[in-house]
Parts: sequence; C-alpha cells; structure tokens
Amino acid sequence: MKTLRMTLVAAAAVMAAGAVSAQTTIRITHATPATSHYGVGTQAFCAELEKRSNARFKCQIQPNTGDERASIEGVQLGSLDATNTSTGPVSNFVPEVGIVDIPFLFRDYAHARGVLDGPIGQELLARFTSKGLIALAWTENGFRHMTNSRRAVVKPEDVRGLKVRTMQNPVHIQAFQSIGVQPTPMAFSELFTALQQGVVDGQENPIPVILSSKFSQVQKHLSLTGHVYSPAVLLLSPAVWNKLNDADKAMFREAARVAAAAQRKKVNDDEASGIAQLRAEGVEVVTNVDGNAFRAAMAPVFADFAKKYGADNIKRIQDFR
Repeated sequence: MKTLRMTLVAAAAVMAAGAVSAQTTIRITHATPATSHYGVGTQAFCAELEKRSNARFKCQIQPNTGDERASIEGVQLGSLDATNTSTGPVSNFVPEVGIVDIPFLFRDYAHARGVLDGPIGQELLARFTSKGLIALAWTENGFRHMTNSRRAVVKPEDVRGLKVRTMQNPVHIQAFQSIGVQPTPMAFSELFTALQQGVVDGQENPIPVILSSKFSQVQKHLSLTGHVYSPAVLLLSPAVWNKLNDADKAMFREAARVAAAAQRKKVNDDEASGIAQLRAEGVEVVTNVDGNAFRAAMAPVFADFAKKYGADNIKRIQDFR
C-alpha cells in the first residue's frame, strides 16, 4: 500500500509539472495584412508572450480576417482566443467606448495616446469585463482620412452624395449622415472589391490601412481630413483569462503594452512616408482640407453625442493636457 501511495504521489507530481510546462496556443486575429500596423503589433504581442513565458504560450496569428465584429463575438463566446481590433464595432458590445469615436475629439496623437494611457483610457478598458471581454491594452489604428474615386474633397459640400464605406459604428454613421454622405457599413474584407466594382465610391481609414490594403489601386483621391482618431484594442477571451494565474495575467498585460508601443511606432513610420508613397502610386492628395468647416457641419450631431455620452465626459477628454 505504501509503495502504491508513493507511486501515485510521484505520478501526480509529474502530471503537475507537465501542466505547468504544457504549451498553450493562443489563436489571435486581425483584419488587415500581416505587414500592416496590426500585424506588427500582434507579432510583437506574441513574441513578447512567448519570451516571457519561456514558450509556455505561443500564438497562431490569423491576419486578413476582415470581419472585426465576428472576431469580437468569437472572443466573447470563447471560440476565438484573442483579437487586435479597431474600435469600429466595439461600441456594439461596450457602448461607453463609443465616446472615443466622436469626430474631432482629439487634437493630435500625443493627446489621444495620453488620454488612452491615462485614467480615462483605463476606466474604459475596465468596462469590457462585464461584457464578457478582457481588454488588455489600447493599441492603435490612427487618424482616419477619406478617399474616393470621384472628386477631390476639400469642404463638406464635396462629400454630399458620395457612397462611403464606414465601419459598423453608430457614431461614425451618424456623423457622416449629418454632412450628406451615404454611409455604407460593411466588413473590411469586402471593401476592396466593393471599391473596385463601384459598389461604394470611397472609404475612410488611417494612412497605414490605406497603404497596406493597396487602396491606391482603386481610389484616385485622398483628403487628409483627420476626422476621427481611431484607437484599437487587444482583446482576450475570458475563457483564456480565467485559467491564468496572477503572474500570467500580468505577463499578458505586459505583452499587450509592448504590442501597443510597436503598433504605434508602425503608425508613425507609415504616416511619415505614406503620403509620398501614395502620390507616387498615382493618388491625388488634398492637404488643405477645411477642418473648421467640417466641424461646423457636424455641430448638430455633437449635441446628440453630448447627451449620449455626457458633456462632462467629453470635456474631460478634450481638456486633457
């Protein structure tokens, strides 16, 4: 009996050691190509996670997944482990996050990044938990600009009647409708073909997305409207999170912070060289967009946003220094 007991104890010890060292594969998606800023951020997250865990955690990265809303649903349901997504569809899951999608809310990158890395951004990340999502860190998409195949856009009147693909985001849709755009929500995976076939006239995205998606092949005009700063967020499934010990949870968060830094650097690099590259590819770039006219044209919806998200909350972001 004593020998049997010792054997069982030894076997349990071996099994426990195996559980500690067993490798877990994290399946993670992003909508854009592997060479994009999302790809760079996701790869940095996975490399850091593998390094810090001594390869107990590895990633299976799935780029070009296109439908961010479906990815978020998968993370929420536990059929997908993680996703690096824009906030476009996020407000359908965590309504309070819609505040960061308000047009002309952020002055520049320093302002946006400071808000998201500070108390305001961390308070918003905490909102995800009750919705069945673990928000590890804010990554980045960038300031959004408008492209189209029909005409140069300088002032709000120039966009009237244009069919523009938007994200499945109620804030963006309402803002575009207010200036006469015909917003056409669709999954990112469908966008290039829709532009190519003339289903929509244009789209709006940050420079890194416009570059990595090769929209210069199907769009003639780019206007540097900078109408919305588009954050992104690295989401993890509670099905994964709830199995982690405290040390591993801290490790996941640290890896996400490394991802955020890498993704932001890629955004900076792409924006520094992207305009010249797009011009070289035949895109006509409008730099003298009348931002004040766009703000004035959207003034009526700003009042609606103040009611929805709270004027004090919006002012808190605007006043951040």
